[in-house]
Amino acid sequence: MKKIVFLTTLILFTITLFSQNHTLTLKQNVINNGYNFWIYTPYGYDTLQEKTPLIIFLHGASLCGNNPDKVLRYGPLHAINMGRRIDAIVLAPQNPGGSWQPKKINDVLEWVKTNYKSDTNRIYVIGMSLGCYGTLDYAATYPDKIAAAMAICGGTTMKNYDNMAKLPLWILHGTNDKAVPHKYTKVIADYLKSQKKDGRFRYDLLQGESHTSIAKVLYLKKTYEWLLSHNLQDENREVNRNISIKTADLKNAYSDMSRNAKKPTVRR
Repeated sequence: MKKIVFLTTLILFTITLFSQNHTLTLKQNVINNGYNFWIYTPYGYDTLQEKTPLIIFLHGASLCGNNPDKVLRYGPLHAINMGRRIDAIVLAPQNPGGSWQPKKINDVLEWVKTNYKSDTNRIYVIGMSLGCYGTLDYAATYPDKIAAAMAICGGTTMKNYDNMAKLPLWILHGTNDKAVPHKYTKVIADYLKSQKKDGRFRYDLLQGESHTSIAKVLYLKKTYEWLLSHNLQDENREVNRNISIKTADLKNAYSDMSRNAKKPTVRR
């Protein structure tokens, strides 16, 4: 009897130990002529029986290149390293330069779906600046693949915005953005509203926020709560309007992070 109790305790301890690990893995040259990328697996990924939600992060122009460590400078992976808990797989490709290509983003996603236990009904995209362009372009190209998207301080290369109305989409922009003025996203909002296609669309201008300061959205707990609240299986694919992000939130973006949290194990 004591032996059984001991073995049970050992198994439970092992499960608990592994569930406390989270990892950050670099993948290079796994997709022919494709993006290299980082992939984060959250606490409990190795022991959970359920498939895990997946968030794709698309960075801005300053992180383009062939040095993958640049992708860790800001965004969800940096937030995790600072103590923000995100209970999802986070996929962060690196764009070597130029516009984000929806097909190449999708190639990475399909590779991850094949090789990781991801929930295909709970896939999300978030990006800022150049990554906002990538997010909106991807959402317009593959609106039925992602459960929700959040696009921050950018624009789109798409000439037709209709597909952006097919999924829950939240665009945020600062009124004091000198790098990419908010007119580049307002034109989308105005069009969808004029066509009465804004039922799944949200657009928020944050007063006084600049191109740099609005990046704090990527560190907010609310941001990931909003994304993860959506599911492709939802009958009407309604956009969550119960979570708001205000200028005051950005001022306290880092206040509730667990600064003493264990950093992810990095694998190269």
